[in-house]
Amino acid sequence: MRFGDVVTTVATLTIIHILLETVLLAVIIPVNSLWGPDVAMIVSLLVSSLVVGYLFAGKIYEESRRGAIIRIALLSTVVLMFAILGLLANPYVGTTITEELERMYSTGEWTTTNWLAYSQMIITLLVSMYVVLALVLDFVGLYVGSMLRKPKKV
Repeated sequence: MRFGDVVTTVATLTIIHILLETVLLAVIIPVNSLWGPDVAMIVSLLVSSLVVGYLFAGKIYEESRRGAIIRIALLSTVVLMFAILGLLANPYVGTTITEELERMYSTGEWTTTNWLAYSQMIITLLVSMYVVLALVLDFVGLYVGSMLRKPKKV
């Protein structure tokens, strides 16, 4: 699988993921605003990688299936990581983190350095969690999706 094929596969995966997550967010957030975004992301990642694994099974089977899936999953995760970092740039995210820290800990004597350190820790944990989750779900979805459609014998 050439690099251009990997980029095309990741672009398709990203577009399907964004469209599916948008629909799921519109449905799930009114029901549960706390866990809604996480559930929407998990479901859309798994379903979109299943679909892309099925659609690109022929390209994935051209060489080592595991190697092609790993390359697709890694590039897709990098794209998702930058998207998550872009979402974390929203000013309301910092306010939400501050509210959660005040709720969880006694913050009466915290300095600016404490706020910065704990905020950065939470952001790092969030990004790390999503990256690991995306790698696992992309790999599983692409593998299972490619298994659903066997290539034709020539």
